[in-house]
Amino acid sequence: MTRFASRPKVIYPSTIACETHPFRMLAVRAAPPRMSPLLFRRFRLPLLACAAFALAAFVAIPRAHAEAKLLIDAASGKVLYADNAAYPWYPASLTKLMTLYTTLSEIKAGHVTFNTLLTVSPEAAAQQPTKMGFKVGTTVTIDNAIKMLMVKSANDMAVAIAQGVGGSIEHFADLMNANATKLGMTESHFVNPNGLPAENHYTSARDLGILARALITEFPQYDYYWHIHSIRYGNRVIHNYNKLLDRYPGADGMKTGFICASGYNLVATATRNGHRLIAIILGSWSGAARTQQAAELLERGFNSAQLSWLTPSLGTVNELAPIDAQPANLHDEMCGGHRRKPPSEDNDEADEAPATGDAANGNGQAFMLSNLKPSTKFVLGPPVDTEPPVVVFTGPADHPDAAPAATAAAKKKHRVKHAKTAKAETQSAESAKAHEKPKAKPAHPGKVAAKKKAKAKSAPTPQ
Repeated sequence: MTRFASRPKVIYPSTIACETHPFRMLAVRAAPPRMSPLLFRRFRLPLLACAAFALAAFVAIPRAHAEAKLLIDAASGKVLYADNAAYPWYPASLTKLMTLYTTLSEIKAGHVTFNTLLTVSPEAAAQQPTKMGFKVGTTVTIDNAIKMLMVKSANDMAVAIAQGVGGSIEHFADLMNANATKLGMTESHFVNPNGLPAENHYTSARDLGILARALITEFPQYDYYWHIHSIRYGNRVIHNYNKLLDRYPGADGMKTGFICASGYNLVATATRNGHRLIAIILGSWSGAARTQQAAELLERGFNSAQLSWLTPSLGTVNELAPIDAQPANLHDEMCGGHRRKPPSEDNDEADEAPATGDAANGNGQAFMLSNLKPSTKFVLGPPVDTEPPVVVFTGPADHPDAAPAATAAAKKKHRVKHAKTAKAETQSAESAKAHEKPKAKPAHPGKVAAKKKAKAKSAPTPQ
């Protein structure tokens, strides 16, 4: 007995653990240095396997290009897939979903109506693109402003709504934050209604999922606003930046967003056989990439019923634990000089950043599912105009401004007149050319010299 009395404390395999996270360093806990060589040989395989798995997951994640993804059931809020879903993020124009929610809430409360007139202020007119570009003093109804907000992602309309509904941008932001608190969006704070870069303006995929569900469940009668395919203002037809609407079967909403710090963001909904899903993509490489990623995420959700028993329950979107961290800033990657096109909301550059698949995300569950499911990409169809553009206008609802229609007619008349004038000038020039006598060909230099010589010989000799 005395032989074993001084044996050091044994660390059993159950105490060996490893932890990996895309935003945390690898941590491996093992036995203390006093472990005997015999015990170390006994447990070295579990230790090495744990370390290798953690290291592979850590290395596979591109630190310079992080993304957040979330897929939830719209009716129940059940999480079907989550990757960095609770990590803080810059929302960009996805902010306008909260602008819409706040506006609809104020309409529901009877404080304003859809026909309430908003006035474009100097501050609204000075907003950065994308915007409608109306002059200061232009009036527009809340109904039309919402349509322009959701389709064109008009930053000037967001400010006009904030000032018209809330009295000021600051008070409207207070209403937005009060609604966020009410909904349980614990990782969100808003300082403006359009999502342009601002300090202390952030959200997360988790909170955007909560907000999307709230819009669907609380305002089903206004579902129309977040799946308008295009709008017509005068002779301008403006298509929705959400390209899934015309390309993915069952797509029916909601909103896109982009600033350099956030990357390309998208909240998308789709319905099949009465089953509605919400997909959220944050930090994608381009407009085309976010559309493709959202389509694949939705496709996974609609086709994964037969594999649901293999995947552990992830709870509901409200149960996702928030992460206390600063929002990911992708400015250098998104807006550096290495891009082929200048980054913008309507940039559909198809190139994707490397290592964007699930297996590269370090997500063990996603890795297992990727081996069970075909790796073939979901192929989006070509854009198809399935619905005519929705007409929007400025001025009151019962007496719209005539300027857009008159401008469109004037431009068309000018184009027709210019075309007729150009055609007449062309026909006149061709007619004159046809009646013009052909010019004599210039004589050959040798023949001219011979004629001069002959003329000289025939001339009389002076006396």
